[in-house]
This record gives sequence, C-alpha cells and structure tokens, in this order.
Amino acid sequence: MTNSQTSPSLRKDAERPFDDYAYGQRASEHSFFNRLYTGTGAIDVIGRRRMWYAITAVIMLISLGSILFRGFNFGIDFEGGSRIQFPAGDATTSQVEAVYHEAIGTDPVSVQTVGTGSTATMLIRSEALDVQQVDKLNGALFEEFKPLDKNGNPSRAAISTSDVSETWGSQITEKALRALAVFLVIVSIYIAVRFERDMAIAALAALVFDVVVTAGVYSLVGFEVTPATVIGILTILGFSLYDSVVVFDKVEENTRGILHLSRRTYGEQANLAVNQTLMRSINTALIGILPIVGLMVIAVWMLGVGTLKDLALVQLVGLLVGTYSSIFFATPLLVSIKERWGPVAAHTKKVQSKRSSIAAARAGAAAEQRVVAATGRGLPDAPARRYRESSQSPRPGARPSGKRQQKKRH
Repeated sequence: MTNSQTSPSLRKDAERPFDDYAYGQRASEHSFFNRLYTGTGAIDVIGRRRMWYAITAVIMLISLGSILFRGFNFGIDFEGGSRIQFPAGDATTSQVEAVYHEAIGTDPVSVQTVGTGSTATMLIRSEALDVQQVDKLNGALFEEFKPLDKNGNPSRAAISTSDVSETWGSQITEKALRALAVFLVIVSIYIAVRFERDMAIAALAALVFDVVVTAGVYSLVGFEVTPATVIGILTILGFSLYDSVVVFDKVEENTRGILHLSRRTYGEQANLAVNQTLMRSINTALIGILPIVGLMVIAVWMLGVGTLKDLALVQLVGLLVGTYSSIFFATPLLVSIKERWGPVAAHTKKVQSKRSSIAAARAGAAAEQRVVAATGRGLPDAPARRYRESSQSPRPGARPSGKRQQKKRH
C-alpha cells in the first residue's frame, strides 16, 4: 500500500475546481464580446498592468517631448494682436482672407463667422497692426463688403477694431492654474475621505496624466491654444474624476472584507471591478463623444461658430484620454500601491502561498493516479487486492510479496 503525504485539507482543496480561486476561468468558454458585455473578465487589466504601464509611459514621454521641444501654438489672446469685426452680410471667410492678404500683405491668424442669419459677424484675428495698417484694412473691407450699421446703412463705423494685450492672456492662464490647484486639492481631500489615501493618490496621478497628454496632443498636432482650451481642460478633469470614482466605488465594494478571505487576491477583485464597469465607462464615453461631434459638425462646420471649435476639440481629446486613464492606469496603479506594502501585500502572499500548496497537492495526486494506473495498486483507503492464483505469473512491475499463500483447489 502507498503512504500519501498530502494532508486531508489540501487534498480536499485539490479536488476543487480552479474557478474557485481565480474568477473567469470558465468564462473563457464564452466569446470575448459576451464576456466584455457581462463583465466576467474579458480583459486582464491588472494581471498585465506592466504592459499598460509601458504604454502609459510611452504616451507620457511623447507628450512631454512635444511640449518641451515643439511648444504650443498660442492664440492671439495669449500673444497679443488685433481683432477686427464687422457684420458678415454675404461675405465668406475665404473672401475676407483674400482682402486681408491684399491689403496687409500677410495672412490673418484666423477668420471666423460668429453667429447666424442677420446677426452673423465676421471676426478677424491677426498680429498687432499699427494705425496705418488698420485704416488701410478697414477701407479695403468697406469697399469690398459694404457692411451695414445699426440703421441698415453702409458705414465704415460698422467695422470695429480692438487690440488684445498678451497681459490679458497671462491673467487668464494664472487664474486657470490657480483654479486647477484648488480643484486638485478639493478632489484629493474628497477621495481620501470618501474612499482612502491610496485611491486619492491613484486618482490624482490619472488627472495629471490626462492634463499632460491632452496638452501634448495640442502641442503635437498644432491646435491653437485659446482661453476656451484652458476652460475645456478644466472640464475634462471632472469627467476623468467621475469615471475613476465609479471604478473605485466598485473596487471598494468587491474588496470589502477581502483580508478575511483566502480565495482571491485584492488585485483579482480589482480586475473584476474594472471589467464590471468597463461597459459603463465605454458607454459613458460614447454618450459624451456624440454631442461633442455634433457640436463640431453643426456649430462649427455648418453654422460657422468657430469660437466653439477649441472647446469641442479639447473635450473630445480629454474624453478619450480620461476614459483610458481611469481603466488602464488609475486602478492598476492602485493595486500596485496596495501590493507594495501593508496588509494587502501580506494577504496577497498568503493567497499565493496557499495556491502553490494546492498546486503541489494536485501534482502529487496526479502522480499518484499515474502510479496506480501503471502498477495496478490501489489508494490507501481502497479495498485489499485479491491474491493471484499460484499458476499465474507475476504481473509486470509487481513487487515481491514474500511468503506466498496457495489456495486450495476444488
């Protein structure tokens, strides 16, 4: 008979299905999209967090490199310049650009149609013009388009000119940075009180990632940075924070009391939370993108309200970046912080140690079954084997049994 060294508890654990220790193993029988929709582990975000960290680092480096070496394309509100505005009438932006180039000799920074119908105005932004240039440009615009004043009569007074100081842009930037700092402080306090310190650290890291990448995209593509861009960045921070809080709320729910259990680790429960909220994050992003696309198509392209373009662009970029960071950066970073030290780290080691023991017990049980299949010997609790007849030859691989008993022949 064989002496088994496996303890009864480990042998009992070894007989359990592996699905008890890591969710989603049986879910692999379903399709990827079925698991994605039901939230049963379509994407192993936490298990492959090193890959997501590498992707995040590459995106951050590209963004920072573009910001440092390419810089930004600041608009007239930040660099200063001149602004000319008059009733649009039947004028088009291309016609206004041609008149400006003929009068000044250079191209304007931008020409936009603001408003619709009879209230539509043509807005020209250019570099700082002196008095002679302004007078020449106003005369050329009046001769070409004959803008009407409030009484409906053609008049040069319908053309207004103003100078924009770069001091005003710097004041906007200073106020925006101050508002951003206050926002981050309030957010960190809220998350630390509502959830915990580690979640606050992960959420703030995701917010920093969103700001840097959004700014990097503007620098890389060459989008014009305007006050609307600064306002849009503050807007997308709210979305990113909302999405992170939704995921963290599910993580907190799944990991409640996890230290008193030994079936799953904190990381596995966090990964389950990410998958359970993944479709919600995707749907929220799609719902947010659709009105932004509508804003860009209808307001900017069809109606010609160019002042909304900057706000729509920054929101579109920030929405995509915020969705990525809340799923593939914030939660993996939270798990890495938790598993670095503290009770969660000790619990993870405990669960992994138990699984290693169970795996060893399974390997031992499988080896024992192979030995039984090869030798014909039973398990320790199996009934005793029948003795072979004296006329039978020993079975291959059988051990000598000592004194042999001869059965009486009938």
